[in-house]
Amino acid sequence: MHVKDLKYLIAYLAPLAAFLGIHFGGWWSLGAIYVGFVMIPILETFLPKSLSNFSKEEEVERKEMIYFDILLYLHIPITFGLLWFFFTRLEAGGLETYELVCMTLNVGMILGSFGINVAHELGHRSKTHEQIFAKMLLTPALYTHFNIEHNRGHHKHIATPEDPSSAREGESLYAFWIRSVFNTYFNAWKLEASRLKKINKSPFSLSNEMIWFQVYHLIYLSAVGLLFSWSMIPYAVAAAIFGFLLLETVNYIEHYGLRRKKLESGRYERVSPKHSWNSNHEIGRIYLYELTRHADHHFKADRKYQILRHMDESPQLPYGYPTSMLIALVPPLWFNIMNKRVATQAT
Repeated sequence: MHVKDLKYLIAYLAPLAAFLGIHFGGWWSLGAIYVGFVMIPILETFLPKSLSNFSKEEEVERKEMIYFDILLYLHIPITFGLLWFFFTRLEAGGLETYELVCMTLNVGMILGSFGINVAHELGHRSKTHEQIFAKMLLTPALYTHFNIEHNRGHHKHIATPEDPSSAREGESLYAFWIRSVFNTYFNAWKLEASRLKKINKSPFSLSNEMIWFQVYHLIYLSAVGLLFSWSMIPYAVAAAIFGFLLLETVNYIEHYGLRRKKLESGRYERVSPKHSWNSNHEIGRIYLYELTRHADHHFKADRKYQILRHMDESPQLPYGYPTSMLIALVPPLWFNIMNKRVATQAT
């Protein structure tokens, strides 16, 4: 491991802030949100971008370094430890209404920006324990179906009308949330039924992962009720909703307005780097485990985050991912900034 690789420890600032927010309360309760949507956007304004890639030899070396895997694995105890601390703090009482709201958003921030994000990385890997870890991290976000729809649906249908996770030009973030959240869930059921049909198994059998995913969610929520209080369940659900809406906001900015051309054969052109919006703001890349080099991820889905590459053909967002997410909350502003860039990509 090189000393420069310690930079990825920056990602732990958000979970640390989340714990401190719950501990100190008051307006500190927002914790991780201050890091993700205040500190990171400010730093991205002043710190440089990086277009550099590793050599083939460096890629081979970095791919096998356990350090980068451990950074991801540690988010499992961190996430569930944070949830324990959160529910314990709420159960103790004495909090103002705004503190309850802020702490819930704080925890949801971690479930979305790190729980689902890390699960996304691990869900593309083939090792059994990493697949298990991915599902564990998706469970408190109540979004385990993401493991099916993203891998088997989104990566196949990216930048086409068939993909609910690819935002259309002129579609507001809020309309996208509704379309994507519901369609990805139902698509996951369809994809799993299709898989089972191919191996001559019923979609109503225990071989259906979607059935098990609903069970995992019920077990998680029941555990919250039994270990703490049944009054904690609305907070668990609210944190999960905020978490998966963060994911869907990232989905929105990653492919907004980009479309693959339909060929005479009726098929779409192959996925290329031009079908994902990227950001080379280095601090944001590190904070999100290189998620912002999204084009290379779609080029080779199992490429580990530490060796994802900048690709010259991929369109670049004018701002980093966190700033872009904030802008997307104001549709007229987002359209004003992005639609002209979409038009440029279409030519």
